[in-house]
Amino acid sequence: MDKKFLNKVVDQIVSETTIDYDEERFLPPYLTSATFNSLSPFSPYPSFIIHCREVYGLNEDEVSYVWKEYRDIIIDEIENNG
Repeated sequence: MDKKFLNKVVDQIVSETTIDYDEERFLPPYLTSATFNSLSPFSPYPSFIIHCREVYGLNEDEVSYVWKEYRDIIIDEIENNG
């Protein structure tokens, strides 16, 4: 597992995520809906898995790693208002 590449994937997905700090919601790039996601980002969404596989060619272990890193960053961003 190339963590250098995976960390770049995480950084890219985070950079494409819009966060509403006041409402503690986020809109990730892998959702096509124009509404913010008000669900807690604690379990991987099927659309996240599909996005990582189709866009970045990641396998199951890599998706899991990217999800955990992404989730932690988004939670930290929301809790600390950026």
